[in-house]
Amino acid sequence: MFLELIAVIVAGIAGAGVMMLISRMAGGRIPKWMVPVTAGAAMLGTTISSEYSWFSRTADALPEGVEVVQTVENTAFYRPWTYLAPYTDRFIALDTGNVRANTEDAALFMADIYFFRRWGTVQSVELMVNCDTGQRADPAFGDGGEPVWRDAGAEDPIVGLVCDRG
Repeated sequence: MFLELIAVIVAGIAGAGVMMLISRMAGGRIPKWMVPVTAGAAMLGTTISSEYSWFSRTADALPEGVEVVQTVENTAFYRPWTYLAPYTDRFIALDTGNVRANTEDAALFMADIYFFRRWGTVQSVELMVNCDTGQRADPAFGDGGEPVWRDAGAEDPIVGLVCDRG
């Protein structure tokens, strides 16, 4: 986040500098208000570029065996361009290299999934999948109690990928 702030500030200074250079080369015929407008446009462009490239940069940096299974696109009224092209601000990744079979039931598998958010920390959850019934369960409250099963179906991307790897 700090590096992105630095990038936005540098883009603003560079945009203002380029406009000042163009104004000087034009003999001062360009209005002075164009310098801060150009700086603001450069800063806004850098911010938009950073927002839209976050998902691809983060997904490309995932280690081998961790695959993206679901993305969430977002729009916001204070980002009107997102209504034309929503951006991905959250996604779920599954560690396919660490799918573990249950020793007592061949249909049950454990897997680790990771929740990524644009401005948040990565959260990890251990997930249980029943490949026979197409159900999945999160450990209830992390207290070792009984898991709460939910019908997800075989078409669920997490269930499908866990059962393919298991």
